[in-house]
Amino acid sequence: MSQPDHDDDDIEIVSKSQMKREMSALQDLGEALIPLDAKVLQTLNLPERLYNAIIEAKRIKANGAIARQRQFIGKLMRNVDPAPIHALLDARAGVSDRHNAWLHQLERTREKLITDAKAAESLIAEHPGVDIQRLRQLIRAAQKERADLEAGKQIPPKAFRELFQLLKDIIPEPPLLPDTEGSDD
Repeated sequence: MSQPDHDDDDIEIVSKSQMKREMSALQDLGEALIPLDAKVLQTLNLPERLYNAIIEAKRIKANGAIARQRQFIGKLMRNVDPAPIHALLDARAGVSDRHNAWLHQLERTREKLITDAKAAESLIAEHPGVDIQRLRQLIRAAQKERADLEAGKQIPPKAFRELFQLLKDIIPEPPLLPDTEGSDD
């Protein structure tokens, strides 16, 4: 006489349809990696076989071959943790909270530079490598654009946008992938 196994309670039963949905989602995730640059893919530390399959998919042009390669990538994705890939894709799509916070910081800094005369000195002190002359030129041009806009002139905010681009170059973006070692962000 055998005792009934109580370990059967720990088994989660997944329907065939649910398994198909999960495999399809992994394939879609793998397909989203195909357009990414090789350098970005290397940051994910993908298994070599999956990395090579993605690089090969970039090269393939025939529709049937591409479909097979996508299925192969989906199959290889089953052995990969999808969380870092989702985080990277979300960050690249602008969904990341860190990325959005960085963009908002740049916008606030730009606004402060245009409205506060002492903000430029503060920025220069924090980032000594900045091209001071270019920064001041853009600030003056953006201030003039704002004054013209308030006066009713219809001009494109060229310097306003260029100042934002300069700030993007000066103030580094936070890492795309959140720290996984002991941080409680």
